[in-house]
Amino acid sequence: MTRNLLAEPDVEPAPETNTPAGDDPPRDREGRVLLHGLSRAQLASALELDAADTERVWRALYRELTPDLARVPGLSPARARDLRARARVDALTLAEVRESPDGTRKLLLDTDAGARVEAVLIPGARRTTICISSQVGCAMNCQFCLTAKMGLRGNLATAELIAQVVIARRRFRDMPPIGNVVFMGMGEPLHNVERVIAATRILVDQRGLDLGARRVTVSTSGLVPAIERFGRESPAQLAVSLNATTDEVRDWLMPVNRRYPLARLLACLRAFPLRPRERITLEYVLLAGVNDSLADAARIHDMTQGIACKVNLIPFNEHPGTEFRRPDERVVLAFRDALRERGVSTSVRRTRGDETMAACGQLGRPGPRPPRRTVPPARLKPRA
Repeated sequence: MTRNLLAEPDVEPAPETNTPAGDDPPRDREGRVLLHGLSRAQLASALELDAADTERVWRALYRELTPDLARVPGLSPARARDLRARARVDALTLAEVRESPDGTRKLLLDTDAGARVEAVLIPGARRTTICISSQVGCAMNCQFCLTAKMGLRGNLATAELIAQVVIARRRFRDMPPIGNVVFMGMGEPLHNVERVIAATRILVDQRGLDLGARRVTVSTSGLVPAIERFGRESPAQLAVSLNATTDEVRDWLMPVNRRYPLARLLACLRAFPLRPRERITLEYVLLAGVNDSLADAARIHDMTQGIACKVNLIPFNEHPGTEFRRPDERVVLAFRDALRERGVSTSVRRTRGDETMAACGQLGRPGPRPPRRTVPPARLKPRA
């Protein structure tokens, strides 16, 4: 049973969907090795491949996107049969696709253990962005997020992270090519930090999925020790879900703030290692009457001094049962303008996929016993 985040001194490790024993690679229920997510060395070791066959399989997995090991060019028929018996390509099964009028597609994918996760394809003029999930549910209990109502049910294996991208690339060739990957779906990516870091390395590998490091972004609610590790070990970009400008408000909206308050989080971001021209993205969900005042905008300017960052404003995407409301467009634009006038690089995220519950904060289905709600200060109760 997953423990309550608010009651524990440290965030609990999430239960695994494919737990390896010791140094063994993750396996499915039939004992087959899950190939996506293994490094070349792990691939060679797990399948007893020589260097040439390792490169053949690696290329087939990530460049040719093969779903079947029998189709790997250059393998002998006997070797192909052996690999099919011992290994599995896709760690997830695509169960359903829901398309919005704006072209956004929500993918419902099943794990080998019977859990369901969601990924979202957001087409642009030249490239498609895929928003992938890192966990089944989430432990962070952010008050405005539908996924939080699931509670945490498990971590996804690296193979399951990569499978979301590979399946989408293979299946949806009618869309602009996938050029951006954002870890902003179900779950807190840095609560599954080891597997997320491993996945980012494969995503940017020039002989793997070959996305540039600037094209892969991992979002977090603010797990400071994991942010520090991510900065040391991952090539990807960092996004932080800020959503409040005082500890009083953030303690309510995002209980993780009670463990890692704003002062500690901001100090971590000031020390975060960035390559030339890189910036941290600060995501800010605008909630009517809660965090959308011009005073909040002024505080964002003040609190981000010394941080190389840009602000992405996200007008709240409503969902059934929520007490929060989306601000009027004039409020959103006034907030944006107040930041820009102070020299803060600011954009407003366009809502995509809300007709199919595929927009930011709308993924997943509430569990039978959702996490308890936190109590807002009286003056901050959301207005209808």
